[in-house]
Amino acid sequence: MGHPQALQIAIDGPAGAGKSTVARKLADHLGYLYIDTGAMYRASTWLALKNDIALTDGDAIAALASNSNIQLKPADESSDGKIRVFVDGQEITHEIRTQRMSELTAGIAALGKVRVVLVEKQRELAREGFCVIDGRDIGTVVMPDAGLKVFLTASPEERARRRQKELAAQGETPDFEALLKAINERDYLDCNRAVSPLMRAVDAVELITDNMTIDDVVLELERLAKEAFQPSPEPVNPRAQEREATSYQEMPSAQEAST
Repeated sequence: MGHPQALQIAIDGPAGAGKSTVARKLADHLGYLYIDTGAMYRASTWLALKNDIALTDGDAIAALASNSNIQLKPADESSDGKIRVFVDGQEITHEIRTQRMSELTAGIAALGKVRVVLVEKQRELAREGFCVIDGRDIGTVVMPDAGLKVFLTASPEERARRRQKELAAQGETPDFEALLKAINERDYLDCNRAVSPLMRAVDAVELITDNMTIDDVVLELERLAKEAFQPSPEPVNPRAQEREATSYQEMPSAQEAST
């Protein structure tokens, strides 16, 4: 395919930074495939819980994730703008978006065996070419040669406010201080885990979004993409509505204060 890295946009950042929201919108605007890695880890967490597997058993969870049919489809009105997630035909979109699932997924994402399985799935999807992929180790591990790398962040307080608003829209009534504590703890875990810790790639553009709206961030990302990809590449094929990769039929996923 020539230089596929020129067709890839990697967005990393801490929990609650808004990665999934802006990555999905950016992909829609550009006509690219959106790969939400957070949805993969959340689905793997859901699988472990459903099958009564200890959340510290990396071998068992990795094997289960590898052998399960995890499918990700574009967001619609029924999913409140979130990527729709299915496991073996059962939709789990809303089940994996709770605050409890966010907290549990942090531990799963730190398991090396699980990351090996999911990173390879992410790379398989990214090899298709034009894509926007978000996570915590995309620019450093999954796609180190991406044509554009962005480190999206905001203050812990701003991220807690955003998460509180998001959960309220889902019918939960989270306490702000509890959310702030959870975000700070997640930041510590992500930055200090032994495998693929959260860090800004040396060639990534840092974008601090405290005083920016979602639309502001997407516009800035489009500007960065235009600069990075001059002349701007045009997708050869229309953006698929559903992608498959071995046992993972995908998209990408997402969400925030976890992943």
